[in-house]
Amino acid sequence: MDAERPTNEREACRPETSLPWRASAVLAWREILRFFRQGSRVVGAIGQPVIFWVFFGAGFDRTFRLDDGAGGEAASFAEYYFPGTLVLILLFTAIFSTISLIEDRREGFLQAVLVAPLPRWSMVLGKVAGGAALAVMQGWLFLLLALTLPVEFTVWKLVQVTGLMLLASLGLTSLGFSIAWRMESTQGFHAIMTVFLMPLWLLSGAFFPVPVATTDSTWLQVGLHWAMKVNPLTYTVAGTHQLLFDRPLASGLFMPSLAACWLVTGVAAALLFLAACRIAGGVTRGDLR
Repeated sequence: MDAERPTNEREACRPETSLPWRASAVLAWREILRFFRQGSRVVGAIGQPVIFWVFFGAGFDRTFRLDDGAGGEAASFAEYYFPGTLVLILLFTAIFSTISLIEDRREGFLQAVLVAPLPRWSMVLGKVAGGAALAVMQGWLFLLLALTLPVEFTVWKLVQVTGLMLLASLGLTSLGFSIAWRMESTQGFHAIMTVFLMPLWLLSGAFFPVPVATTDSTWLQVGLHWAMKVNPLTYTVAGTHQLLFDRPLASGLFMPSLAACWLVTGVAAALLFLAACRIAGGVTRGDLR
């Protein structure tokens, strides 16, 4: 019977190859529309990091001193902390955008998406791309404050910073997706955010430099050094430092090369996205189960 079916009818029953990409684009656009319809999310995602940057920058400026190794003027804390605050905005926006996954499950929208004739990666890509786009847009807004710092913007520099922000946002959103997929309550999600994701940011060199491990270092300093060195966000923060500022902020500190920053950030984003796709193929039985 199937062999006798006309060719055009068989092709009509065959799903379009572009359908998964179109579905991903629709889901991403839905995330962007939902975000801008909730003004409190815009204020919360960018307002708190900006407050941190203003008050910490002013409060720690007199006690924070870095030696650039060339006898020049040392970087202020506001200057050092700026890339870390930018990454914090990406973290807040990317992670909190995936809370909608829990809401979609409660409202029944997620079930409708899951029964659609689409590959699971298409749904993951749509949610991740939408969250990453929101994070990059808010990162651009915060970059306007860099005009108050000794930063010379060029088109090529903006392109590179945007690319690094996009890679980091894709990885962070994929991480948030993996956590939110296995959560049934927003309270549990916030708890994980507090005890896991904030230390991930603090151990990235965003708030204080990566300590150098020497023979005189204590075991705690050595452990802190390696914990920060293997953290992918450390390379995102370091790469943003090097792209925004033309001079090294200090000498004698761990500062990976720009190529290493691109490589680690890109590989981490790819692995986290693959992990999110794999986790989305499983069944949720409760928080983190």
